[in-house]
Amino acid sequence: MGKYKSIADKTVWLAGVRHLSKNDAVLKKLIKKMGTEKVWENAKEWWEPDHYGSLVKSIIFQQISGSAGDSILNRFKFLYNGKLPSPKVFLKTKERAVRSAGISPQKYSYLKDLCERILDGRLELKKFEKMDDSRIIEELDEVRGIGRWTAEMYLIGTLHRTDVFPVDDLGIRKAAQKVYKMQKLPDASKLLKLSEGWRPYRTIASIYLWNSMD
Repeated sequence: MGKYKSIADKTVWLAGVRHLSKNDAVLKKLIKKMGTEKVWENAKEWWEPDHYGSLVKSIIFQQISGSAGDSILNRFKFLYNGKLPSPKVFLKTKERAVRSAGISPQKYSYLKDLCERILDGRLELKKFEKMDDSRIIEELDEVRGIGRWTAEMYLIGTLHRTDVFPVDDLGIRKAAQKVYKMQKLPDASKLLKLSEGWRPYRTIASIYLWNSMD
């Protein structure tokens, strides 16, 4: 990962937990209640190390339930002997065959754009390991169907960056409202102000907030 620390590194995770506990009394209470090891293990369950595969899955799962996403993903992989196709193989597949797996015309166009960008070199995913978060978000935002939220999930789940805070995520907003006993659902500006003391471990705070809603 080069100069970027990773929350997949247990020592980084523990350092982040200590930092959050020191700088935020509410998070300290939440961390004590939920534990350190359990939350880290829960987070690892949805980490996806494959850069390309992570983005393919993000597109397939957009705006549908987890169970529906799993079903479509499995049917999609069935077309390719149980594996995700390489960008080259995907682009050689007839659209009607891809759509037979339950992928909408819109999501097919998203996957097509992603694969074309990877093949022609406009998108070099391996280079992301040495790029800062904001630049990665900018590059992914250029891909059809991939916005800031998807890019942030990629930064957390694939690159394991430490300081990602998806302020537009409804789960984060609801969790913050509950944990901090706010009367109204907080907006992005309020969340950013709240999180200043969490830097550079806002990803870990986000994970605790998500887990608090389970």
